[in-house]
Amino acid sequence: MRKKNIIGAYSAGVLSANSLPHLATAVAGQRMMTPLRGRRSGRWPNLVWGGMNLAGGLALVARSHRAEQPWARHLIAYAAGGATFLAWAVFAEAVLKFNDER
Repeated sequence: MRKKNIIGAYSAGVLSANSLPHLATAVAGQRMMTPLRGRRSGRWPNLVWGGMNLAGGLALVARSHRAEQPWARHLIAYAAGGATFLAWAVFAEAVLKFNDER
């Protein structure tokens, strides 16, 4: 697996994982920070941002994987990207209070 493909799969995992809290926020009708509308972004900016992240992540999966490469190695890089982002998200919410309502 080429380094470029590993980076692509890892980045795809980061983007895909980032989509989840934004899409959940949109469905719940809550507020969460996005680059589109700032700290108090509502339903629609979160839906758009979450959708863009998911689409970007899936596009990177399609682009970085080639049929002749082992899928398991690609999937490990994808999962590592997702796990890295989710660890950051927990830290950002629990310690840095990115979306604290205060």
